[in-house]
Amino acid sequence: MPGAESTTTNGHGGRLAGPATDPELRAAYEACRRMHRRHDPTYYWATRRLPRDVRPATHALYGFVRGADEIVDGPRRDARPEQRRAALDRWEAELRRGLDLGRSDHPVIGALVDAGRRHALPLERLGVYMSSMRVDCGPVRIATRDELERYMQGSAGSVGQIMAPLLGVPPRHHDDFARLGVAFQLTNFIRDVREDWSLDRLYLPREELDRFGVTEDDFVRGRATPAFRALVADQVRHARALFAGTAPAVAATAPTVQPGIRLALAVYGQVLDRVEAVDFDVLRGRARPRPWLVARAAAGALRPAGRGAP
Repeated sequence: MPGAESTTTNGHGGRLAGPATDPELRAAYEACRRMHRRHDPTYYWATRRLPRDVRPATHALYGFVRGADEIVDGPRRDARPEQRRAALDRWEAELRRGLDLGRSDHPVIGALVDAGRRHALPLERLGVYMSSMRVDCGPVRIATRDELERYMQGSAGSVGQIMAPLLGVPPRHHDDFARLGVAFQLTNFIRDVREDWSLDRLYLPREELDRFGVTEDDFVRGRATPAFRALVADQVRHARALFAGTAPAVAATAPTVQPGIRLALAVYGQVLDRVEAVDFDVLRGRARPRPWLVARAAAGALRPAGRGAP
């Protein structure tokens, strides 16, 4: 699935490939873009704030990740964990074949292989991502904070490491972008405690439940005890610390990509704000930010640097 290339420069002087001109390849990227917009509009609109020449690759990476997610959690997923794992194996093998051949007839794989070649993306990191997805095929219990960190480094940190060169992040900050992905993932886990529990998944580490005196019975009863609220508050503090620690990496990115990153940070910050606003009772449901607050945060995030509040 070859396509002609055009090139431009990113904010750090590197060469980035422009949009594909081959009709088949353009159709593959467009399929990924539509998938992105349909399934994750918040991330999609953050992506729309990125430079035009890096958006297709972002859509393609999302398409691959979404494909794995559909296998694990989609409405047509197989009820048997072993069959879901086998389907993940086939999805990963399809990517490996595409990378070996330099093309694929599958639109998502074809677009991602092309994006990897154009932007020199470390797509081998997707092997770690797929390992974390296999964990989700059965009941999930996490024993320790270290185990949770390993899972999140696979499920989200790997994506951050792939996005880093695409966004022109200096190599010294690539690991920081992995930690940014972990911060996003942890925020999702905090927000989705009740939903994950309904899927027989508990990502809060057992050692931390024990430290705060929280039992699985609290999840069964949907009971936000003082101990449970203290546990969630501690997770929120950890997520905020992760976000704060990646600020130098975000500041080091090209000015052209910062609006999209700031938009994502603003939205996730509002999720944590909302968790605090409901006094850390995430057992009542998702802590969804108020739309007007998200809009206000987004407007502030997209204001040009150096401008004060009106």
